[in-house]
Amino acid sequence: MNAVDNVHAQKLGGAIESGAATVGIIGLGYVGLPLGRAFIAQGFSTTGFDIDAEKIDCLNRGETYLNTIPESDIKAMVASGKFHAEKDFAELANMDAVIMCVPTPLTSDHEPDLSYVTSSTETIAKYLRVGQLVVLESTTYPGTTSEIIRPLLEAGGLKSGEDFFLAYSPEREDPGNESHGTAKIPKVVGGDGPIALSLAEALYGNVVAGTVAVSSLETAEAVKLTENIFRSVNIALVNELKLIYDKMDIDIWEVVDAAKSKPFGYMPFYPGPGLGGHCIPIDPFYLSWKAKQYGQQAQFIELAGEINTAMPDHVVGVLAAQLKSRFAKDLSGAKVLLMGVAYKRNVDDVRESPAFRLMEILEKGGAVVDFHDPFVDKIPHTRKHDSLSGRGAVPWDPAAFAAYDVALICTDHSDVDYAALVAAVPLVIDTRNATADVSDNRDKIVKA
Repeated sequence: MNAVDNVHAQKLGGAIESGAATVGIIGLGYVGLPLGRAFIAQGFSTTGFDIDAEKIDCLNRGETYLNTIPESDIKAMVASGKFHAEKDFAELANMDAVIMCVPTPLTSDHEPDLSYVTSSTETIAKYLRVGQLVVLESTTYPGTTSEIIRPLLEAGGLKSGEDFFLAYSPEREDPGNESHGTAKIPKVVGGDGPIALSLAEALYGNVVAGTVAVSSLETAEAVKLTENIFRSVNIALVNELKLIYDKMDIDIWEVVDAAKSKPFGYMPFYPGPGLGGHCIPIDPFYLSWKAKQYGQQAQFIELAGEINTAMPDHVVGVLAAQLKSRFAKDLSGAKVLLMGVAYKRNVDDVRESPAFRLMEILEKGGAVVDFHDPFVDKIPHTRKHDSLSGRGAVPWDPAAFAAYDVALICTDHSDVDYAALVAAVPLVIDTRNATADVSDNRDKIVKA
């Protein structure tokens, strides 16, 4: 059967082509909300669904909760009459396309946690109707869409490829990257059959720079994992090189900056205090878990995970050694100012931030830890570091910073006066090369 023969596909395809298709997005975080903005910008009536009632109310008031999306954009979305946020999932029945943008974390045993995907799919199944397109964007292992989502959706009697259409298109968001917003990034698309693929391509083709069709759902799922595994392995490599070059008194940052002058065969990656964000620390393990089912061991993935996971311990080790050698002071009782708890610069996203592990290691060693972050006033609830939830940031005050024994730069936000920080604090441990342009008091700075 092709799209011409399927009357449901014809109707949906026509609605997409005319811009009359209604789009529902489940999950209004760093992926779902920018995606909704992209659809609205092209005139599609879009409904955002989320289980967080505070988010729903906030959006419908025209307010934002993500620093990567200005409030003016939310107000414009609401004022357009094309957007509203909804906590009543029965409204899914009125959507022509339903897109899932929900978390896919790991369990405590480093195994895939698909509970958000499963519960969202079960909710969609309650309201699934003939002629709908369902798309998963959440990062996951190859086989998830066909082995888990399709059976749940077909349990009510409708058949994928005939009555409804199923596709996978991995998210490619980079929060805070103004050069590569949602609409500027090509979308990889895989479908459960050619009709679903064609419909998904048509839908995304209206709102993004282009689509890249692949042969199957599994291939599309593998593309996203490959992208993030590439980054994880290369970050682990440069972290390991940093440890080696430190012993040789060679600055890894200078090495990388010089190496990237080569116009071919090299791509710069930079060391840090550990991995953060919802992708790189988590997604590679989805493939290593799945690989075991095929009798394969993902050695590069697992080794990279070990190296990156060990970086916070290395950083604290450097900090403790410097306190001891410079001031004959133990870590126990030391006052530490942690600069930045967001996982990357210039965003308020703290998911999987290495800052939390650093805080825990420092406090286990007896240190007293405060933090400053211009984007994060208070540490939110996190799955792994609940004891830190609710802690507030100290204000920017170089005079007050003089009372700390050491400042540890974990996140290199652009609007921090690092020269003033270095001048105020006796010792600065810099994990991000944030102090590269500081000319005075260089003897206070140690890269780790």
